[in-house]
Amino acid sequence: MNTYVEQIAAPDKPEELKNDILNNLYFIKGKSTGLATMNDWYIAVAYTVRNRMMKNWVELLQRLRDKDLKIVGYLSAEFLVGPHLGNALINLDMFTKIKEAVEQLGLDLNKLMEQEDEPGLGNGGLGRLAACFLDSLTTLKVPAIGFGIRYEFGIFEQEIHDGWQVEKTDKWLRYGNPWEIARPEISFNVKLGGHTESYVDDDKYRVKWVPAYEVKGVAYDTAIPGYKNGGVNLLRLWKSEAVESFDFNAFNKGDYYSAVDEKIFSETISKILYPNDEPERGKKLRLTQQYFFVSCSLQNVLKLQLLRGLAIKDLPNTMPLQLNDTHPSIAVAELMRLLVDEYFIDWDEAWNITKNTLGYTNHTLLPEALEKWSLPLFASVLPRHLEIIYEINNRFLNEVKIKYNGDDQLARRLSIIDEEGERYVRMAHLACIGSHAVNGVSALHTELLKRDVLRDFYELSPEKFFNVTNGVTPRRWIKLYNPKLAHLISRNIGERWITSLETDLIKLEKFADNKGFKEIWEQIKHQNKIELANIIKARTGIEVSPDSLFDVQVKRLHEYKRQHLNVLHIISLYNRIKKNPSVDIIPRTFIFGGKAAPGYFMAKLIIKLINAVGVIVNNDPDIEDRIKVVFFPDFNVKSSEHIYKAADLSEQISTAGKEASGTGNMKFSLNGALTIGTYDGANVEIFEAVGAENFFLFGLTADEVFTIKRNRYNPYEIYLGNAELKEVIDLIQSGVFSKGDNNLFRPIIDSLLGQDPYLVLQDFQAYIDCQQKVSDAYRNKDHWTKMSILNVARMGKFSSDRSIKEYCEKIWRIRPLQ
Repeated sequence: MNTYVEQIAAPDKPEELKNDILNNLYFIKGKSTGLATMNDWYIAVAYTVRNRMMKNWVELLQRLRDKDLKIVGYLSAEFLVGPHLGNALINLDMFTKIKEAVEQLGLDLNKLMEQEDEPGLGNGGLGRLAACFLDSLTTLKVPAIGFGIRYEFGIFEQEIHDGWQVEKTDKWLRYGNPWEIARPEISFNVKLGGHTESYVDDDKYRVKWVPAYEVKGVAYDTAIPGYKNGGVNLLRLWKSEAVESFDFNAFNKGDYYSAVDEKIFSETISKILYPNDEPERGKKLRLTQQYFFVSCSLQNVLKLQLLRGLAIKDLPNTMPLQLNDTHPSIAVAELMRLLVDEYFIDWDEAWNITKNTLGYTNHTLLPEALEKWSLPLFASVLPRHLEIIYEINNRFLNEVKIKYNGDDQLARRLSIIDEEGERYVRMAHLACIGSHAVNGVSALHTELLKRDVLRDFYELSPEKFFNVTNGVTPRRWIKLYNPKLAHLISRNIGERWITSLETDLIKLEKFADNKGFKEIWEQIKHQNKIELANIIKARTGIEVSPDSLFDVQVKRLHEYKRQHLNVLHIISLYNRIKKNPSVDIIPRTFIFGGKAAPGYFMAKLIIKLINAVGVIVNNDPDIEDRIKVVFFPDFNVKSSEHIYKAADLSEQISTAGKEASGTGNMKFSLNGALTIGTYDGANVEIFEAVGAENFFLFGLTADEVFTIKRNRYNPYEIYLGNAELKEVIDLIQSGVFSKGDNNLFRPIIDSLLGQDPYLVLQDFQAYIDCQQKVSDAYRNKDHWTKMSILNVARMGKFSSDRSIKEYCEKIWRIRPLQ
């Protein structure tokens, strides 16, 4: 080997890796083996692994300047990447060698991996999808850069005190982050507030934005390795800093606090993921965050375009940009501002560049999640962008009126500016108008977008609309997090499934009736359940039996996801046992997990209800451990490792027509859990893939939900007409689960009996009946195992590799590197 770079990139022996770990411990952490903490060892191992990516990382940065390279830019407010070490070891094919190296040092690799703090860069499915997509982009050799925010603090760490959610600061960066490299030389100024001034230059009308203040965005880069292909892609996150962090004039006058005001304000922008946007100040910060990372990213994209020797007008063909939901949709106005105000490109040409560069992925059917900002708030932060949006809107609506003979009602519905009551900027409308492609994330979701939420836009430009069903990466969610199952699959069908899930996983079908294979399958599931039971005991103090059916619902807490419907079923089982202690009920452990937004009172009350029911059920001697209720605190990517692989039953029970897709449903099924679910989101496609006989389907369809709501739904009549449901509701009202307090859970009861916006009571009986089918099926363990195997075998479609291939073909028009 001629250079150290070549040596470090070469295949390693455990002895060489051990020496590198010791060198990093000494030279980076400044510790001897006798003084090193577990975190010191983790950092030393992390740098050892990161160094193995460095040659490819540097080559990537050089290759990004290649004018013949087409690069995908993925803009997302979240990247829930999960812990880096395990994922890097799998993708770099280093797991066994590093394990041997650390064992030679007397260390346990699992404990070292546990030491890593989960990056607090996301909240749920949206951010995890973005992370899976980056993994797939690199594995498929598609050049890409993910752009987002380097949040200093994540959403929050969740603790449960007396059954209530308590939010604690998520200090994920407290011990540093060995996976990132700061790039202070890559920074961009971002303007905020102020006013605009018009002027004429060379007989052309121009506008100058005079900001009230500016902040600086500094790049932090993280390499995303592909699976055993030597490739890396880039996650570039922006940290906000003051342009000038210290005001000497204020300091010299003795005003010490004002001297650092700019620094404090600027750093607040990237301080925390999703500030509480209930108060006006929180809304303003959230809009500022979104604009901050979008502006930094687009300035970076345009600079890169010029560094590559490419014309700005060629941007659509050289770097397509994808907007991951409405959070980055301000990109439409910002790209226009940069092109028109900074690069002096004529409006029509700038609009053509913008529209053909941007693609928009919609992730929600909930009106409240389609972001909109009041005009006064928007103007106070982005005065120039409001002018640009008015111009975009005016030109667009003129075209609509010409095409549709002055249809004012249609124009009002399509307008970016909502004129109903207080005036708002509708960001989803901006994204639809300013993008060449709009896609949903499941077949049902896309159809509902076309039919309802974005119907007018679809009818106006049907050629813009696509469906790309979500997927998850099998590298993390099976090979890394369920290694025993992954090994069993590879031993029987080969390893190609890890990168060819669509074509190869189906080969498992032939083992569904193989007795020996099924016995090993059952053993792996049981071992995973034992592991989770031990963790539950350690974290909650609750003892659960691995022999019981693990019935799991882990996801963000929201009324439309209907965790409270699950609770009503638990109480119905409790009532049956109390009435007849000898009743034959399959033992179940109900496991919940997920965070409620800090300002979402009802979701936090549902968490309290889950825990309150658990206290009674878990300690009632009549129950005899036939029912256990667990709320697993602080559910995240790291803890999900133990949960998905141990589940017997996956609860996907959202109100039909409310869940865009879901990816937890895919992770559960790929790990052998059977699904009880509504015909909603990607459940529809999972149901079709695995077969009706291997899926527990219940409840209303999206069309039936629409019809019932249109016909003045009356939940109180259902309550009066269903004796078991009435007993369950009355028991909650009686104070049994609230130490005699009849008012504690009254908001939940009032919501269910009054409006029941998510049709919990309407679906109650169908859910109870379907749960009985689950119990009946679980009694025949041999057949249950067959169903489990067939579920996994038929889930090949739900790989993020397939999703990315579809984006490449339908939207980005990009081919992987050879």
